[in-house]
Amino acid sequence: MQHNRQSGRMSEDGVARVYEEFALLVRFLTSGERKQDSGLSLVQHSLLGFISRNPGCRATDISEVFGVHRSTVSRQLRHVVDAGWVEAGTGPARAGHPLRLTDHGAAVLEGAVMRRLDDVRAGVEGWHEDDLDRFVDLLHRFRAGVAPEDPAPDQNDGDCSA
Repeated sequence: MQHNRQSGRMSEDGVARVYEEFALLVRFLTSGERKQDSGLSLVQHSLLGFISRNPGCRATDISEVFGVHRSTVSRQLRHVVDAGWVEAGTGPARAGHPLRLTDHGAAVLEGAVMRRLDDVRAGVEGWHEDDLDRFVDLLHRFRAGVAPEDPAPDQNDGDCSA
């Protein structure tokens, strides 16, 4: 393993440890304390975030961007509509109904985002600004190394900007 570090190559163990840390971090940041988030699941958070950024979008738009079948999106939308977080407007059924967040849905999303930001804030408490900048740069560099060159218009970026 020492040889790998000297030659600039990463060990398989190092790659596995990075993966494990990312998996744990993503799970934590996307699920958090569901009781505090009014039961907001990762899927619901993603739907609310997308609809918030794309008012008037339709289930077909969500299906294309998220890469899942429209029936899956419709099933998940039914839950957020029933919860009173999303309203489906009128329109031809074939094209799908335009969607928008209700005031309650916007408040639920904003609350969930604020709690996740508080979690991140707690995680970097006591860090120097240069450490934070370096961490962000490394995360950006990592994402650039794994992200497709031509992503779909909205890969659900920006959930932190409810």
